[in-house]
Amino acid sequence: MESDVGFKAALEEAKKGDEEGGVPIGAALVSADGKVLGQGHNMRLQRGSATLHAEISALENAGRLPASAYKGATMYTTLSPCDMCTGACIMYKVKRVVIGENSTFVGGEDYLKQRGIEVVVLKNAECEELMKKFIKEKPGDWNEDIGEEKFQ
Repeated sequence: MESDVGFKAALEEAKKGDEEGGVPIGAALVSADGKVLGQGHNMRLQRGSATLHAEISALENAGRLPASAYKGATMYTTLSPCDMCTGACIMYKVKRVVIGENSTFVGGEDYLKQRGIEVVVLKNAECEELMKKFIKEKPGDWNEDIGEEKFQ
């Protein structure tokens, strides 16, 4: 599954975020027939945004789509989705969420499952290393990104 076009796109987006000095999380929304509808990366630091997480960026870059476009779609994300991004996946009724890694952060995976969305965790070492490096180097920015009050 890691060879899927969606996972590759999400990982490339995470690397872009890392190169820009942002939170290295990427995402890609892929249709049931394998077409990348939108992809993006976390841009909170780069744009001073309160909400531009990777999954939200991918949805935004997909543009306005009819509800039918999300049926059967998969959201690929390099990190377990936070509550906000979990909610977006539920709202648009994506069928599946494929997560690069969840050892550095576990988001709304259980809630996704409760709402009937398939969750797959790849345990990808490259995704994990990107996050570990960022958390070590910028703990204050990381805590801000996940809504913690521990600023440094």
